[in-house]
Amino acid sequence: MTAPLFDTVCLVGIGLINSSLARALRKHDLARRLVTLDISAEARDAALRLGIVDAATADAAEAVKGAGLVVVGTPVGAMEQVAAAIGPHLEPGTIVTDVGSVKIAVVRDLVPHLPDGVHFVPGHPIAGTEHSGPEAGFAELFAGRWTILTPLPGGDPKALEKVRALWSAIGAMVEEMDPHHHDQVLAITSHLPHLIAYTIVGTANDLEGHLQQEVIKFSASGFRDFTRIAASDPIMWRDIFLGNKEAVLEVIQRFTEDLTALQRAIRWGEGEVLEERFRETRAIRRAIIDAKQA
Repeated sequence: MTAPLFDTVCLVGIGLINSSLARALRKHDLARRLVTLDISAEARDAALRLGIVDAATADAAEAVKGAGLVVVGTPVGAMEQVAAAIGPHLEPGTIVTDVGSVKIAVVRDLVPHLPDGVHFVPGHPIAGTEHSGPEAGFAELFAGRWTILTPLPGGDPKALEKVRALWSAIGAMVEEMDPHHHDQVLAITSHLPHLIAYTIVGTANDLEGHLQQEVIKFSASGFRDFTRIAASDPIMWRDIFLGNKEAVLEVIQRFTEDLTALQRAIRWGEGEVLEERFRETRAIRRAIIDAKQA
């Protein structure tokens, strides 16, 4: 029988992503013991009741004791506070990774609190649903999806390889890139779509009462898709937008310019401009399907 990849894994925050990771670690026998650190008694109780961890605590020292891997899965805005709490108790050789959707801000906030001898491998599994909490997790969440690792200069190659091996073992496809490049890519593929969804659903919410009710009653598939995205965790997304401010503002500017061009084409009846644009974007959809990311 093959030995597990890690003896003890500490999951900081037991929401959708970390509860799914805990289930996947159990399913694939990648850790002997799973511990969660979470300030919410309700979340800790749920994690124990569901059997996805062996221990749950609000005490940082207790949680990370003996952990070979610590996975920080809190909202991005809370990561500095978490790092300050766990940092003094991390043992030499421990690997710390995260699942945040922003990487530059996470690196900035975590690194100063990690002691010498602790290896940090920033990560981001590109997977999720609009649901949150330990009950929402499932072991197959990452199967066939990308996880991006953004290793830092001078980082330990063995630690990087172990984190890569973990994600690969649970079915994820793993890519490495620079933290800055990651934030630019995710600004267009994830952050802007969420911002647009929040805006469109917010606009519908601001309509007069009878129109708002009809929008809800007669929702077509496009609007329903937007409401699904806009139902995502508001605290998490608040932190993502603020943590990736520069890249998000840049892509909003480019989107605004493109939207203005389409607005002009509609106003002046330039059907050929609209059709050409729609043909281009249709090809992007086909490419996503071909890449099995639909």
